[in-house]
Amino acid sequence: MLVRIVKMTFKQEKIKEFLSFLEENKHKIRNFPGCLMVEILQEIGKPNVIMTHSHWESDQDLENYRNSELFNFVWSHTKIHFEDKPEAYSMLSLDKL
Repeated sequence: MLVRIVKMTFKQEKIKEFLSFLEENKHKIRNFPGCLMVEILQEIGKPNVIMTHSHWESDQDLENYRNSELFNFVWSHTKIHFEDKPEAYSMLSLDKL
C-alpha cells in the first residue's frame, strides 16, 4: 500500500473556497480506481496549512490518478490558491501500531 501526503499552504482568504470545491469533488477522488481512503487535515494554529493523506493500492494507481483528467481538473482549481509551494511525499506503509 502506498501512502501519499501533500502539504498545501493556502492564501488565508481562499481557504473556504478550496474546502467548498473539495467538498463538491471529494467523492470523485475517493472513488478513483485504486484509492482506498482520503483524509483532509488542517494544522492547528495555522488554518491555511491543509494536508491530504491518502492511501492507494499501488504506486501505479497513484500515477494513474496523477495523469488523469480528474487530477488535472482538481489541481488546476487548487494550485491557484496557494500561498507557498506544496510539498508531496509518497511512502510505503511498513506497519500500523
